[in-house]
Amino acid sequence: MSSSVERKRVRKTPEARRAEIVETAARVALTEGLECVTLRRIAEELAVRPGLISHYFPSAEELVAEAFAVASTGELDSLLPAERPHGTPVQYLARYFALSAGEAYDDISRLWINARHLSRYRPVLRDRVAEQERASDDRLEGLIREGVERGEFRTDDPRTTAIQILVVLDGLGAHANTDRGNRPEAVTRMALTTAERELGLATGALTGAPLPAAPS
Repeated sequence: MSSSVERKRVRKTPEARRAEIVETAARVALTEGLECVTLRRIAEELAVRPGLISHYFPSAEELVAEAFAVASTGELDSLLPAERPHGTPVQYLARYFALSAGEAYDDISRLWINARHLSRYRPVLRDRVAEQERASDDRLEGLIREGVERGEFRTDDPRTTAIQILVVLDGLGAHANTDRGNRPEAVTRMALTTAERELGLATGALTGAPLPAAPS
């Protein structure tokens, strides 16, 4: 009698399987680009048949859009959490800039460039890009409004100020594919300078602020 026992295959719930597919697609999108997110490629990554992927996503366009949404939402939650109990608005804004300026976020910058280009031809993706842009606007506006209410920021129009900051960050992020070694300091600090000016902060306030305490 053989001592080997065949392991039972654990059947995942539809929710868990769908989440696994999307997370895998988001990883491929971040590291290789949205063009590499195909039903066959994700099936290969998960060692399953393409038919399983198409069961959850009948078209690759839907999977591409979902992969972008998951990756960009993860970025937003990491850069600027919706819940901010461990610091002040100034500290969280300083943290936002410190993280978004790091090389670790070049992949997400490239993904945004990629998504905006492809969205010209892919309506489903175009809708998701618009949704994620609004989500970023809303999240940063919320932080700015909180800072105004607490007397840390001064602006009559938090929404416009949030968009101004994000436009500058997007412009800087557009250079994620190029060498930025010779970028002037004034250009590197452009988003910080814009935020400090539009929010009535002293120059350097967002670079000298202590970052929020880590969650306990």
